[in-house]
Amino acid sequence: MTQSIRSSKMLNTKTIKKTVMHVAVLAVMSTAVIGCNRGIKPVVNDPVKLVQIAQPISVLQPVFSTDVGNKKASKKDPLDLQVGYANGQIVTASRGGELSGFNSAGERVWSINVDDQITGGVAVDALSQTAIVSTRGGKVMAFDSTTGAKRWQQQLSGSVLTPALITNNRVVLSANDGFLHGLSLQTGQLVWQFATQVPAISVRGSAAPTLLDNETALLATADGRLHAITVDNGLPLWSRRVGVGAGSSEVERMSDVDGKPIVDKNQLFAISYSGQLLGIDLASRQVMFVNEIASLKSLAVNTQQVIATSLDGKVVAYDRNSGETLWESDELAYRDLTNPVMIGNYIAIGDFDGVVHLFDPATGSIVSRVETKGALTNLQVQGSRLMTQSTSGQVAIWQLVR
Repeated sequence: MTQSIRSSKMLNTKTIKKTVMHVAVLAVMSTAVIGCNRGIKPVVNDPVKLVQIAQPISVLQPVFSTDVGNKKASKKDPLDLQVGYANGQIVTASRGGELSGFNSAGERVWSINVDDQITGGVAVDALSQTAIVSTRGGKVMAFDSTTGAKRWQQQLSGSVLTPALITNNRVVLSANDGFLHGLSLQTGQLVWQFATQVPAISVRGSAAPTLLDNETALLATADGRLHAITVDNGLPLWSRRVGVGAGSSEVERMSDVDGKPIVDKNQLFAISYSGQLLGIDLASRQVMFVNEIASLKSLAVNTQQVIATSLDGKVVAYDRNSGETLWESDELAYRDLTNPVMIGNYIAIGDFDGVVHLFDPATGSIVSRVETKGALTNLQVQGSRLMTQSTSGQVAIWQLVR
């Protein structure tokens, strides 16, 4: 799968330069870029004030909440912590290293401290009843998700900033030093390792690994590429560039893919920091479309649409086959939006005030809201439940209203 993106599929150089200059400024504002960016003055845009919904409907109801705190959290290191959830079992992590397990009734059943700052959030495997976390010091730890008993620990060469992918007796992780790792789920032993190119300057963050198919992991990297690698032994199958940076400086050429790619109904969608949203038909291995939008967040898909949240707070829905823009909303501009997710028949998006907005995908209008405490950076969905963990440490789970 090596076909390059050419001619009409490519954005013109002038447009790309304008986009990357804009995102480079935003990167300096967020202080999340690795490297030195002195001399660039940040542009500050006031967030749009929320407008009251004329006739709100009830979509979500709260079913669980807990406060894990934000000890040792830093505004200079705004990493996402995510909730581990499987078969009603909940495992939460705090930045300070506290790991806690809850049963399906929301009762805390165990709690331990891993003695290091947790950076990647929790991945839970229901079949093996295993919870995986990673730390700032590059440690990967496995625990019994029902008791909290520690099973194993492995030291990596770099820290991991996203939850692991647990599949086929492997724990697949993407570290911030450019190495992709496959560990044994049973022992933590390193089974395979794959090195990727690390740019001189990149955004502080990474995309969580996902499955391309039952035997293949899909990993996105800071150099703007997607890598398909066999889960069992780490053999590379193909690599494709998504992010295409342009400019005279390393800052202008940043092309990170930090949003987890989406694989659905034999189609692949990915988005880059440098301003490209790519749709690929996996059966023919042909590019369906390339659109201009910059984001660090994962996409969402439904039967007809692919939905993105841009760096400047736009919410855009595209036709998932042609890439045609179906609607665009500026109602949440400059509100530091999360990734969009589908929950039931609605699109959910969080913001820096801890508000989750629910959009009607047919019209692009906001029809409902729920709220938690603290800024939201990531939304998760499993079945009919929506999960959030704010930067202040507030964990909340909502259920679709029946």
